[in-house]
Amino acid sequence: MDFFKSVWYLIKKDLLIEWRQRYAFNGIILYLASVVFLIYISFIELNPEMWLTLFWIVMLFTSVNAVAKSFLQEGRARWLYYYSIASPYSIIAAKMIYNLSLMLVLCIIGLLIYSLVLGNPLIHPYYFLLVVIVGSFSFSLTFTLMSALASKAGNSAMIMPILSFPIIVPVLLLLVKLSREALYGGFLEWPIKDFFLLISLDSVMLVMAMLLFPYLWKD
Repeated sequence: MDFFKSVWYLIKKDLLIEWRQRYAFNGIILYLASVVFLIYISFIELNPEMWLTLFWIVMLFTSVNAVAKSFLQEGRARWLYYYSIASPYSIIAAKMIYNLSLMLVLCIIGLLIYSLVLGNPLIHPYYFLLVVIVGSFSFSLTFTLMSALASKAGNSAMIMPILSFPIIVPVLLLLVKLSREALYGGFLEWPIKDFFLLISLDSVMLVMAMLLFPYLWKD
């Protein structure tokens, strides 16, 4: 089967599964709203930098719940079926594209809920939206690869956080640092180095996914 056609069919398959299991997506939205409301009742006042940091922490745990299941929910019979119809590159590409779309939707919904409940101190909302889009890509890429690695381990639910921690912490720190520029009235210095570093980390993860997944596929 053609690469792009197989990727499209695999994305459609994930969309159909998500539609049939709408309770899972609704549960993630409920979790997101509950955490934001908990922050609202726990803090009398949030300074802008704390607002940014808590936002990314909330989105981090939301992405774990949303993206981690991408490979962990696949049974052995389904893996054998995939093996007969698609290449490993098609499968990992389809998973990354689908998870990126899912994370973009969740981040936009999360930002709306977060801003409505906790206010919005941003001076540059469009710049922050750009950072949110880049952050969605980073989270989806990292957790998709870690989910693929953990799915081949025995205790996959425990392995995934351990594998993800060394990679996701620098990503989270970079996102918080980049987001701070959205709080200032005028950019003190365009954070091109931090953007380049974050995109470099994403590129490394992308290359690792394309190199490692075919070996996992053969297992």
